[in-house]
Amino acid sequence: MTLIHTSTGRPRAFSEVVERLGVRRGERLCLGEVVEAFGDRAFGPVMFVFALVNMMPWPPGGTTLTGAPLLLLSMELAWGRDELWVPRWTERVAVRRSTFHKLSGRFRRGLRLTERLSRPRLHFLTGAFGQGLIGVACVFLSVVLVLPVWGGNLLPAVAVGFFSLGVMQRDGLAVIIGWLLTAATVAVLFLAWRIIVAGVTHGFDWIGRIA
Repeated sequence: MTLIHTSTGRPRAFSEVVERLGVRRGERLCLGEVVEAFGDRAFGPVMFVFALVNMMPWPPGGTTLTGAPLLLLSMELAWGRDELWVPRWTERVAVRRSTFHKLSGRFRRGLRLTERLSRPRLHFLTGAFGQGLIGVACVFLSVVLVLPVWGGNLLPAVAVGFFSLGVMQRDGLAVIIGWLLTAATVAVLFLAWRIIVAGVTHGFDWIGRIA
C-alpha cells in the first residue's frame, strides 16, 4: 500500500488522501493543491490523480487543459527528475471538486483493493531506466489526451493510471498493463487514421464522379 506522510508524520494511504482532496473546502481542486497534498517527490500519486481527472466524460477539447499537467509531469519523469516541479501558472489548472469527488468515489473500492493486491515486483520495470521509458510513453499518451478527440481520453487515461500505479507501488505488473494499454491506444489511433483517410479518399472520389 502506498503511504503518504502528512505534516504530523502520520502515514495515510493514497486512497485516503484522494478522498480528502474531494471533500476539502473550496469549489475547485487545483494542481497546486494536489502537489502539496502528496509532496514534491510524488510523481506517481499526482499523475494518478490527473489520470482520474482525464477519465471524466469531457466534451471535445475538455482534456486539452486537464491533459496539460500530465504532459508536463510525464516530461519530467522521462527526463529523470527526482523531485516534482510545476510552474506557478499550472498550479491554477483546476476541476470542480464535486466532480472529482464523484468520480473518485466510483473508483474508491477498486483503488483500495488495488492497494492491497499490488506490491513491489519486477523491479527492472520500475527502476531508473524503466521509469524513463514510462515517462516517454506517458508523454505520448498525454499528447493524445490534449488532442480534441471525442471519446479519445479514456484509453490513454487508464494507461497513464496503470503506469502511475506501477511507479507508486514499484509494481512491474501494473507497468506491463500500462504498456499493453499503450499498444492498444496506438492500434486504435492507427485504425481511426485509416478510417479517416479512407473516408476522405472516398469522398473525393464521389465528388470527382459527380463532377
